Amino acid sequence: MRFIMDVHCHTIASGHAFSTVMELANYAKSINYQLLAITDHGPAMPGAPKPLYFKNLKAIPEEINGVRILRGVEVNILDYDGGLDLSEDILKEMDFVIASFHRPCIAPSSILENTKVLRKLMEKPYISMIGHPGNPLFEVDIKSLINGAKETGTLIEINNSSLKPNSFRLGSYDRCYRILEESLKEKIMVAFGSDAHIAMEIGNFTFAEGMLKELKAYDDLIVNTSVEKLFEVLRRKGNFKG
Repeated sequence: MRFIMDVHCHTIASGHAFSTVMELANYAKSINYQLLAITDHGPAMPGAPKPLYFKNLKAIPEEINGVRILRGVEVNILDYDGGLDLSEDILKEMDFVIASFHRPCIAPSSILENTKVLRKLMEKPYISMIGHPGNPLFEVDIKSLINGAKETGTLIEINNSSLKPNSFRLGSYDRCYRILEESLKEKIMVAFGSDAHIAMEIGNFTFAEGMLKELKAYDDLIVNTSVEKLFEVLRRKGNFKG
């Protein structure tokens, strides 16, 4: 399989990551990647940038050293009514928006409530992807999640960082496996994300790719293989202007 993009990457602006935009782009170039989504944490995460940072993302060129840059955010879910830590007018200007649960920003709730709010957020045209939905702290109804993705055209992430032995989200493997299996069964697009917090983690999909091989699946439903495939998904979703 040939992967040519990573849609979940953090810069030093996130407050607990260690590479600049230029360092991410240069590393992506060195491994022949064609696209990166820069998705720093929204302002509710401790140490994350303020809303003005995201309003000014247009200062980042659309292309750096031949690598297409999607200017985005990993926005934090703040409550079970679907409140987010950036305003809608800012999110509508983003190229790529990941919506995620993070323990510092919201307390876990029931499977029903967790799933309900994700389904509600998927209906927003500017929500491109649901981040690390295999997190066992925020359990979801997997079939309902996949149905929501299918109905709205929202990408579901298989977060490789969640699958590492030293992950903050230990216990994610079985859930991620089931999410990937159900997604492939329903023929919906899935995105692999490295969740890179340092440049050399870009494109590290080791565990996610292992799952794909274990399922004896092909990569035609993995969006990371084609820029045009990604853009087609985002255009159908409704907010992408690229």
